[in-house]
Amino acid sequence: MTWDPRRLPSQAGRTIVVTGGSTGIGYWVAEQLAATGARVVLAARHAPKAVEAIASIRAHVPDADVVHVPFDLASLAAVRETAAAIADLGGADVLVCNAGLVVPSRRRETTTDGLELTVGGNFVGHFALTALAFPVLRDRVVGLGSLSTRLVRLDADDLMSQRRYSAFRAYAFSKHAVQGFGFELDRRLRAARDARRSLVAHPGYATNALSESRPGVWSNSTWWQRSGGRLTFPVGQGKDRGAWPIVRAAIDPDAASGDFLGPRDVLGLRGEPVRHEPAPSSASPEFGARLWELAEEWSGIRFEIPGG
Repeated sequence: MTWDPRRLPSQAGRTIVVTGGSTGIGYWVAEQLAATGARVVLAARHAPKAVEAIASIRAHVPDADVVHVPFDLASLAAVRETAAAIADLGGADVLVCNAGLVVPSRRRETTTDGLELTVGGNFVGHFALTALAFPVLRDRVVGLGSLSTRLVRLDADDLMSQRRYSAFRAYAFSKHAVQGFGFELDRRLRAARDARRSLVAHPGYATNALSESRPGVWSNSTWWQRSGGRLTFPVGQGKDRGAWPIVRAAIDPDAASGDFLGPRDVLGLRGEPVRHEPAPSSASPEFGARLWELAEEWSGIRFEIPGG
C-alpha cells in the first residue's frame, strides 16, 4: 500500500466519530480528518476541553465541520447516551475508538459498573459503543492498539486483574483486548459477508514533547518539555505523526478489514504508516471468541452481526 499522510484524500460528505478527540493522539486524528472535509464528531468527556479543541481545529482548518457529543468510557449508561447522540446526528461512516486511560492508577479502581477501570474503560466501553452504534455505522471501526501488547504477556483468565494488579499490566491487557476485539470483529464481518471493515492501528512511540504546538490544547512551554523532546527524538515522534496510522486506518480506501497499521520503522516506533503484524496472542481466534463472550457479559449488550 502506498500512502502520503501529508496529502489525504477528500472525505467531504462523510461523518467520522473520534472518541477522546479533544486531547492527545485523538486531537491530532480529529484535526487531520477535519482537513479532509469530513464532519468530525468529538466524543469527549470534558466539555471545556472539547470546546478548546474545536477552537484549535478551526484555527488551523478554516471552515472545519466539528461538533462535540458527551462520552464517558467508564459508564455504560453514558455510552448508551453517546450511541443515541450519534444516531441522532445521522449515524457515522467511521468510528475511531481512540479514547482511553493511558496512565492508570497505581491501585486497582473500578468503573461505575464495577469493572476494572482500565480494561473496563479502554475496552468494554468501546465494545459497548461499537455494538450500540453498529446499526448506524456505514463503513468501518478503528481500534487503537499499542506496542505494550508485545511487552506484557496476555493472561486471558485475569483480564480484570482480580488476582494481581499493576498499572502497566492492566494497560497492556486493555490493549490486548482492544486488538483482540478488532480482529474478532473482522472475522465476524467476513463470515457474515458484511462489507464493513474493522481495523486496528497504533501510534508507535508518540509524545507531546515532539508534537507541534497547539496553544489551548498543547504547548511545549517548559524547559523540561523541550529537553524531553530532544532526548526522545531518535526513537520517537510527535503525537501529530503518531496520529498518521489511525488516520490511514480510518480513511484509506485500500486498507483492508483486519489490517494492523503502525509506524514504518522496524520496531514500529516512528515513521509513516504501514501494515504490521500484531502480537500473536491478540490476533488469536480463540482469544477473540472468548473475549467477545466476556465483553457481552461485562457490558450486558449482545452484539450480533446480521447474517453471521
